[in-house]
This record gives sequence, structure tokens and C-alpha cells, in this order.
Amino acid sequence: MEWNWITILGILSYLIGILALFIIPANRKPGEATAWLLLIFMAPILGAILFLLLGSPKLSNWRREQQQQMNQRIKEFAEEAEQIPALAPIVDPPLSTRYEPHVNLITQLTGMPVMDGNTVELLPDYVGAVDRIVQDIDAARRYVHLEYFMFADDTIGGPVIAALVRARERGVVCRVLFDHLSNLMLRGPVLKKLGAAGIPVHQTLPANPLSNLWNRLDLRNHRKIVVVDGVVAFTGSQNLIEDTYHKRSNIRKGIRYIELVVRVTGPIARELNAAFITDWFSEMEVLLDEHTAPEMRGRIPVTGTVLCQVLPSGPGFDHNNNLMLFVALMHAARRRITIVNPYVVPEETILLALTSAAQRGVEVTLIVSEIGDQFLVFHAQGSYYEELLKAGVKIHLYKAPVILHSKSITIDDDIAVISSSNMDIRSFELNLEVTLVCYDTHVVADLRKQEAEYLCCSRPLELEDWQARPLHTKLFNNLARLTSALQ
Repeated sequence: MEWNWITILGILSYLIGILALFIIPANRKPGEATAWLLLIFMAPILGAILFLLLGSPKLSNWRREQQQQMNQRIKEFAEEAEQIPALAPIVDPPLSTRYEPHVNLITQLTGMPVMDGNTVELLPDYVGAVDRIVQDIDAARRYVHLEYFMFADDTIGGPVIAALVRARERGVVCRVLFDHLSNLMLRGPVLKKLGAAGIPVHQTLPANPLSNLWNRLDLRNHRKIVVVDGVVAFTGSQNLIEDTYHKRSNIRKGIRYIELVVRVTGPIARELNAAFITDWFSEMEVLLDEHTAPEMRGRIPVTGTVLCQVLPSGPGFDHNNNLMLFVALMHAARRRITIVNPYVVPEETILLALTSAAQRGVEVTLIVSEIGDQFLVFHAQGSYYEELLKAGVKIHLYKAPVILHSKSITIDDDIAVISSSNMDIRSFELNLEVTLVCYDTHVVADLRKQEAEYLCCSRPLELEDWQARPLHTKLFNNLARLTSALQ
């Protein structure tokens, strides 16, 4: 038999396919495994290379061990907090049976307890939210912790940089984290200005193939957190970058992003700080506590009456924390579910939760953007519209050229969720995210007002209109859906 490169490639492709059948389906969802197998059978060598680079949705073993250490530390913090008289309302009176399953789920997944005694303020204005962050940094006395997915030295990020520098000059301890790959083209001026002021800045999940702590390249830290003195905190969807994201195509088309930030005061700020401390520990191997960071010492203030809980999620955890919570909340809904999110590619359990809720009489409303900024995600999302509409889900499209980037959920009249998390496989499995849950009718009422404003700028999507979309759009939707498990 004469061996040539074609024969060798054929045998190698055959062996790769057989090996993939033993490796890929293990401990994977059927849809994800099928997508990988389809890619490998169609392009064996390319598929095998991509699987080696991107096949594992988890962080390195070392990073996961660190997360487990921090989970244990957070549980200890919760036990300590229960001994503080000011926080007695957490357990006395007893927690409502309505909220208990969700509170227990988050606590079991992350160690984060439910915290009473908070105030919650929604900040939907893009510039106004940054102004409030700057004001609170300018009022800081002890420390500022800041963590963002994107951080630019522009008209949005620039004032925050200046505020951090002013804080450092008056003796406030400042620490900054931002995602590595997402800031490759932005980081230079930020690092220069903060470094010159003596502010430690670290890039999360650095992409370094030569490191023994190597993680797949597209595992990203998508969290947005600001904590000031352990008393005030911010989180939500907005990055520290101008609302065009400096993309030429966005500027040319007039595209800008609408966001939602939440400002909280009270004990819940310490939970958002715990999420920051976990990421700092993962990057620096330094545990920030009252011994290593004495500026963090201070009483836990009670500032209001809102019951809140924080849910960090990501590939450092054993489970898809945000997915599990979202599904549990949807199944618990009795009257109404409203979801605002730019990227909704419903995983099977989310799809079932939404359609079954609509079919049992819950008013389910989905507010998404009319246009997308990510081709595959946008078309994969569209591939689910017909099924959702047939089940009775109401879909409203926020009119172009604006992209509605806010991320929130309201359940009935008493549970509100504000998050950095999208509703797709990337945010459920690959991104580090953070979610704030508020068990409070007043917060829901405020969020309903924001939803109403979004609806005023949206148009309802009718089933007949969607079914009549062009053939090429249907083709793109169907093809993108095939890859949705890998996006």
C-alpha cells in the first residue's frame, strides 16, 4: 500500500472522529456535544484544534480551587453577619416562604446570604450613572474597589479615572480590575494614568498560552462592580466606555447603547465587595480582609428596608448559577414575567420555562433590540422567536439604531433582577457575571416604570410578520441556531 498525505489525513480524520465520540459527549449537554461532533465530523483537524482551545467551559483547576476557598470564606462572613444585631431582620421575622427557595438556592450555590436593610436606586441614564459613581468616589474616605469588563479613557471612563486619582491623592486605597482581552486596544492610557497615581490595576483572566494556569481564550470577566467604603456599591450592564463603544460601524450607523445601572447602599454592598475580593484573590493570590486590608474595617450600615442578595456566577463554579436562578424564578412566576436583555438565545431549560409559563397563563414579555451587534448571536436569537410567539410570549423590539443593552428581569410584583448577565450560553457557562436580586415591591415598581419606557420605544413583533421574513433571514437564523451551543 502506498502511503501519501491524502491517505494519512483520511486515517487521521477517521481516528479523530472515533476519539471524539468517546470524549465529547461525557458530562456535556446533548446540544453542545452534538454541535462539537458536527464540527469535528465536517472538519476533523480544524474541529479538533478548536476543541482543544475552546472545548472546556471551566476555568483551570487552580482557579476553581480558589473559588471554593472564597465560597467557604463567604459562608464564614455570613455566619459572622448573623451575629450583628443591626442585621437581625434577616432572620427575624422569618423569611417569606415566597422567597425562601430562591434565597436558599443562591446561598447553596455561592454562600451569599440574603441581606436586609438596604436601599436600591435605578440609574438608567448613561452619563448620569457615571456622574453618581464619580460623586461617590469623590466622597470615599477609606477605599474604592472597581471592576469592569471594558474601561476606556474617554468621556465616560475618563472622569472615573480622574476621581480615582483624586481619591488616591487624599489617601484612599483604590484597587482596579478589568478584563484582559476586552481592553487590549483601550488599556494603554488607563494603565498609564492609574499607574502614575500609584493605583494597582490588574487584568483579569490574562490570555497567556505559556502559563500553566491557561484557560480557554474566550472565558471572560464580564462583571461590573464599584464598591466605596463597603457602604455604597454599583452594578448592572454598563461598561466604562462611551455609548458607541468606539466602533466605526456603530458611529457610521448611529448605533448607541442603552444601559441600566443600580446603586445600592447598606449591607448588600459587602456582598458585591465579596465578589470583587474573590476576583482580586484569583489574580493576585492575596486575600483582602480586615487584617491584610485594614481600610476595610467598619460597621455594616442599615440604610433602608430592601431585602437583597448577590449571585456571582461563572466557570469557576460547579454549576451554571445564573441559569439555575433564572429558571427557578420563571417557574415560580404566577402572573407576570418581563425580561429585558440584548442577547436572548434560550438554553433548553430557559425555553421550557418561558413557554410553559406563557401557556399556564403568566404574562411573559420579552424586550429585545430590533438590531444586533453580533451576527451569530442575533440570528440565533431570532430562530427562537416563532416558538416563543406561538406559546404566547410577547416580544417587543426596541427600535433601531439603539441597542437595548440593559439586563433585567421582573417576576410578578415583588422580585427584581438587575444583572451583567445576558441570557445565552456564553453568560451561563463562559463569562464571570454578577447578579443582584431584590425581593421588594418598590424596586419592582421602579423597574416596571423603566420597562414601560422601553416599551414606548419598541414595536410589538407579530407572529405573521415574523413568519413572512425573507428567506435569507430564515437561513441565517437556522444556521446560527446550529452553532448557538458553542457561541
